Amino acid sequence: MKVDYIEETTVRKALAFEIEPEVVDGEIALRAKDYAKKAKIPGFRPGKIPSEVIKKRFLPQILEDAAEAIVNRVVWEELEGRGLRPLANPKVTELKIDANQPMTFRAVFETLPLVQVPEYKGLSAKVKGPHVSDDKLVEELDRLRDEAARYDPVEGRAAADRDFVVLDVVYRTAGGESKQDENVLVEIGSADNHADLNAALAGMSPGETKDVQLVYPADHPSEKLAGQTVDYTVSVKAIKTKVVPALDDEFAKDLGEFDSLDALRQRIRRQLEAQEDRRVDRDVKEALIQALVEQATFEVPDTLVERHMNARTEGLARELAMSGVDPQQANIDWKQFREAQREGATKAAKADILLDEIARREKLDASPADVDGEVARYAERLSRPVEQVRAQMEKEGGLTALRARIREDKTLDLLKADARLDFE
Repeated sequence: MKVDYIEETTVRKALAFEIEPEVVDGEIALRAKDYAKKAKIPGFRPGKIPSEVIKKRFLPQILEDAAEAIVNRVVWEELEGRGLRPLANPKVTELKIDANQPMTFRAVFETLPLVQVPEYKGLSAKVKGPHVSDDKLVEELDRLRDEAARYDPVEGRAAADRDFVVLDVVYRTAGGESKQDENVLVEIGSADNHADLNAALAGMSPGETKDVQLVYPADHPSEKLAGQTVDYTVSVKAIKTKVVPALDDEFAKDLGEFDSLDALRQRIRRQLEAQEDRRVDRDVKEALIQALVEQATFEVPDTLVERHMNARTEGLARELAMSGVDPQQANIDWKQFREAQREGATKAAKADILLDEIARREKLDASPADVDGEVARYAERLSRPVEQVRAQMEKEGGLTALRARIREDKTLDLLKADARLDFE
């Protein structure tokens, strides 16, 4: 066997193989023998078909099977012997095989580049500093009041603007699909509603039913409704008015943990400050990664870029599915979306390589105690036994991903500890 090693780029490599005719013929004979055991040809008893007949009848399949067997055997032996670690299975190109002839082909693959890591201690990062405004505090208090609101019945009049109506709704799309929802609470006049729905509901009374056709614009934020015409039948069951509790000590006490409004304000401020601290930590680390990536000049393997592009595309599809939208029916050009991720995916892949190399140099890794702690916290959030969660993560490959995340977090913590930070 003759093998030439070719470095096409700093990350793209190839092995050019030439396999001796006798090896090829031996593999062809083995494959023909396998076919002879299984083949059924009129005029011949099973297992008694001459190899010449088998080769003539099934030659393309035999050659394909023989080539696959040889490739699987010699490529990985050669890679291991040379200490090469492809990022993905090699791609076989230019394959030629025939009886009594040498078999030739190329196995093309990518490896990690030799990385020249920029100076990573003392990196500069400029980010927005932590800040909790009084407006944000008021917004959170208003959200809690809104959640605690009660809905009192309205009697003796028709529904009006800012009333809430309890509806049974039947809706039919242009495609003929029909569904029904019961006890839907809708605020008349809300900007979230279609304007024609608000107009139709105003003036209705309990027990009244009305048909409404709504035409949604093509740029409607809901992928499910964009560009659609939907026929609704709405039946009003009740009219209610929303009563929001006053912002006072009694409201704070009703939440169950606070003896005064001031105590509630203090708790919310601490929570908002903690959120801001986490946001600043994320922003700092993203800025440090960006600073590293901008200085790095090595070539990034397409294999890693493609993985990030796939992950981003699959992530959006999962989000749509979880929100009740069929990704195949969404108004998205998936090929275009995926390609639009290339620049970001390239930077992300470059960051992966840099952080991995820094972790290796600094001897950073996830200890068993680190992993145990994260698994325990995850199990607590799920309210499930730790060993059950660990077993599932191990089965699904989650522990490997967890160790990688812990290692990356330690690397980013190291970069942050040595960084020169400028808060706006």
